[in-house]
Amino acid sequence: MTDPATALHAARRRRDLAAGAEETCDVLVVGGGITGVGAALDAASRGLRVTLIEAEDLAFGTSRFSSKLVHGGLRYLATGDVATANESALERHLLMTVIAPHLIRPLPQLLPFAAGVTLRQRSAGSMGMAMGDALRLRARTPRRVLPPPRLVGPREAQRLFPALRRRDLRGGVLGFDGQLVDDAALVVAVARTAAGRGARILTRVRAEELHDGGATVVDTLTGERLELRARAVVNATGVWAGTLDDSIRVRPSRGTHLVLDADDLGRPTAALTVPREGSISRYVFALPQRHGRVIVGLTDEDAAGPVPRVAAPTEPEIASLLATLNRLLATPLTRDHVRGAFAGLRPLVDNGAASSADVSRRHLVHVSPGGFVSVLGGKLTTYRRMAEDAVDLALRHRGIDAPPSSTAALRLVEDTGARWGAPDDTSDPPALPRAAVEFAVRCEGALTADDVLERRSRLALVTADAERARPTVERIVAETLADLD
Repeated sequence: MTDPATALHAARRRRDLAAGAEETCDVLVVGGGITGVGAALDAASRGLRVTLIEAEDLAFGTSRFSSKLVHGGLRYLATGDVATANESALERHLLMTVIAPHLIRPLPQLLPFAAGVTLRQRSAGSMGMAMGDALRLRARTPRRVLPPPRLVGPREAQRLFPALRRRDLRGGVLGFDGQLVDDAALVVAVARTAAGRGARILTRVRAEELHDGGATVVDTLTGERLELRARAVVNATGVWAGTLDDSIRVRPSRGTHLVLDADDLGRPTAALTVPREGSISRYVFALPQRHGRVIVGLTDEDAAGPVPRVAAPTEPEIASLLATLNRLLATPLTRDHVRGAFAGLRPLVDNGAASSADVSRRHLVHVSPGGFVSVLGGKLTTYRRMAEDAVDLALRHRGIDAPPSSTAALRLVEDTGARWGAPDDTSDPPALPRAAVEFAVRCEGALTADDVLERRSRLALVTADAERARPTVERIVAETLADLD
């Protein structure tokens, strides 16, 4: 049963926007990605009056284009960044045991011992998994949640990932990490949990200017210009943070993924971990998903220039991902096997490194010259800690008294995501039942068919699937919105 207090919909948006324009909130959060909704929940759970604004839809930007992993940071261990790996392991523990165990499952990850994976890469990967397990133990994550790594023989490796080339396969090492039902579903769950604590969640409201006492905004649905007043302001707009705070330098890095049919890889039950040629710290992953899909990623490419509304994969990136994966497959995949591709931009803090791959994934919170707090960097797994740090700094800077953060012990709403299929559902893409589309509009803040197709059901990861469903979804969305009026 859905708690009405957590339901986000068009009628509530209109009421909350009108009320928000008349009052002064304690904390105004700008940005409806995972960090922004995390900050809104953090502040609301302290008993503060909170308004969140988002120019587009929840999870519109980077937060829907991740690898959908809640991970302990094998890559960070490989580069010696133990602090980030430790923080990741601690936050993964909280997510998988307290905050969102209903949205995450343990995912086996196979590093094969085969031609194409050097002895140095095998050793580094095995050592990294062992060190990662030490961090799991330190975080007190039980084995029933994340089993420890173990060696597997050739037969088991082939069973876990049937498309592997049998010749020269000597088994491998099997580790475990967390996998989200869906990254956008996590964002929506956090936003709805914040709404249940009284936060106003306002999509399609664009910030034009921030200052220490609030923001000038535009309701993009009506064109109305408004002033929202706040005692403290948090800029959590990710790769767009620099457009509102010119004191920070954001260095976007493009991460591209491919969408494949699981049948083309023998319907694997474990993820495949493939080291990049010549590297012991960069990997390509083939990650089984719900509904008969596998996503393959990801790249780490500098994305200089103006930030696009939606990032686009490049053909060289697609070719590179296929080439890396094909090193270990019995039957190489071609461009024709790619059902879809997507790219997200990481909001990294520019530290002058030669390559974005060398930029630290540690997050930054700082007070801008305008008197508001900006937060960027980090990654999806550590969103809760980023949000806590941002709210702590905002309250301290503005002299606002409030209790400490309680989000480490706060469970998210539990009716988000599961209706689209269980985490281990291997059936083909659903036909989007009417009830699921209605739920997205009545409870999850979806206002358009694109909101449903791209960020609630994720059918748009494969364009052909989305276009087949679009006429029906458009009709149901329109009927449901009319019923809400």
